Amino acid sequence: MGPDGRPLPKRVGPDGRPLAKKTAAPRKRPPQKRRPPQKPRVKKPPRLLKLGRPALRLRVTFGVMALVLSLFAGRLIILQGVDPDRYALAATKENTKPFVLHASRGSILDRNGVPLSVSEDAVAITADPTQTGKIASQLAGVLAPRLTTDYATLMKKLTGKGRYVVLANKVSPQTWNQITDEIKERNKAIKEQNKALPEEQKKPMLAGLYTEADPVRSHPNGTIAANVVGIVGAEGKGLAGLEYGLNGKLSGQDGKAMYEVDARGNKIPNADHTVEEPKPGVSAQLTLDADLQWFAERRIEQAVKQYKASSGSVVTFDVKTGEILVMANYPSFDPNKPVKAGALKNRALEQVYEPGSVQKVVTMAALADAGLISLDTKLQVPGSYTVQRRSIKDAFDHGVLNLTMAGVVAKSSNVGTIMAAQQMPVGDFVHYLKDFGFGEPTGIGFPGESRGLMPPGDEWSELTRSNVAFGQGLSANAVQMAAAVNAVANGGVYMPPKLIRNWIDADGNATPNQTAAPRRVVSESAAKQVTTMMEAVTGKGGTAPLAAIAGYRVAGKTGTAQEVDSACGCYRKWATSFAGFAPADNPRFVTYVVLQDPTNGRGGGFQGGPVFRDVMSYALQKYAVPPTGAKQPHVPLTW
Repeated sequence: MGPDGRPLPKRVGPDGRPLAKKTAAPRKRPPQKRRPPQKPRVKKPPRLLKLGRPALRLRVTFGVMALVLSLFAGRLIILQGVDPDRYALAATKENTKPFVLHASRGSILDRNGVPLSVSEDAVAITADPTQTGKIASQLAGVLAPRLTTDYATLMKKLTGKGRYVVLANKVSPQTWNQITDEIKERNKAIKEQNKALPEEQKKPMLAGLYTEADPVRSHPNGTIAANVVGIVGAEGKGLAGLEYGLNGKLSGQDGKAMYEVDARGNKIPNADHTVEEPKPGVSAQLTLDADLQWFAERRIEQAVKQYKASSGSVVTFDVKTGEILVMANYPSFDPNKPVKAGALKNRALEQVYEPGSVQKVVTMAALADAGLISLDTKLQVPGSYTVQRRSIKDAFDHGVLNLTMAGVVAKSSNVGTIMAAQQMPVGDFVHYLKDFGFGEPTGIGFPGESRGLMPPGDEWSELTRSNVAFGQGLSANAVQMAAAVNAVANGGVYMPPKLIRNWIDADGNATPNQTAAPRRVVSESAAKQVTTMMEAVTGKGGTAPLAAIAGYRVAGKTGTAQEVDSACGCYRKWATSFAGFAPADNPRFVTYVVLQDPTNGRGGGFQGGPVFRDVMSYALQKYAVPPTGAKQPHVPLTW
């Protein structure tokens, strides 16, 4: 049908006849090649293994062996030829164990050999964690009740890394014996329990503990000279006092040993070992007398408590040698017990204060040596004296007094002292003070010692010179003051203070301790005149009759000085003191007493004087110093 709906015309040929339908011509298959006939398959025989040639196989085998052997040979050459030391050292470290050989610490003794601080046998307990790790709970259970280390800390150490750990120091032999006895009992019980078990089920024995020598410091005489001797810490080093100051000499030098050990860390008998022997420390023999020191400590303690002072000190010198027989302090401490840091202070050397009227001994000695005063010198002393518009008075009220120089000292007149001191140029006065040891260390070498305070230079104002003349405006420690008074007692010759008498080595050989040379500070005549003035202090009409000793001539001087309170920066504290020597006509000992901030009364004569009297009496009796038999000279105090 066409688009108009009519049928399409049939296809016709040229002749008008309809054309026939075309039909597809049949496809012709290409001619196929005929396959040739197949031959029957023949089964091949199995392939045979071809064997190599024996000669070649031998060459290869020998080549491989030669290569391996050459590698071993090369390694051997490196180990033994090229760098043997490094590998030997590594092997040594692996198979050896170090042990510290502690040096014995030197002792501290008094002048007569009485021990004040010594080392006693003790041990440090160590462990090998490779052995103790599996039995740590058992060992900690044995150790914790007897050591200061708690259970948890012990467990951590016993199961830690490495092969060496310190469990405890300074363990007494008694404690270690208790530990070993309990371990033996437990080992015995373990053996009994494990006897019937097969080998693979047996429990381990308690093992892996060791000990090393670790001496502990002991003070056989307790508190005696504790502030002087000091203490030693847990590691064996001095922490205070002479233990600290002399640590280098006392401690010596530790040694060490290296031992070959087995897999469990035990020493192998007869194996190679090296030992570097320790060098023992040197002992220090002090100049202190333990008996006299004990008595002085008890006496100053009584005075501090009686007068409600904050502290007190007593120092006693041997006049001729400068050796210190007593250096007593209160408060003190027991070095065999735990100590608070504040109690360690040696106030006799570390605490400075304004000395007050004891300083007048030095002022008078300087003036007498310069020829500016004598026993015949007379002064009219008013009730007050003005220096640079400042009024200075005596401790007691009075009108004009006609005093001799002995009277000025006996009555402790500040005004009379200032009037006499004004005759000396300031530079000369400063020179004398330095010769007497003020403003400089004593030379003892004690740790923490104060050098004192003195106005700088020699261009002092008139007011400064006046204050220093009667003991205000400069500061000193107790040993400095005792040494200055000792120079007067020794005929004008200053003896440098001496605290260490001898050094004693491990073989008992004693070497005297060397100190600075003595020096003359004033003439013998000046010293004798001042001594006579000082005798008037303990006599009738003086300020310290309580310091007198029956049968002996005693020279002394009281001191009462204001002190600055750091809380307000003002003068509202006091230091009371007394210094003296006996026999006055042939001095053997000087004793100086000072009380800091007494609140139950105030006065060097009635507070320090009795302490001086008791300590001096004890010293004179112990050393059998007889009275000279001479009578005290009568010296007028007034005119």
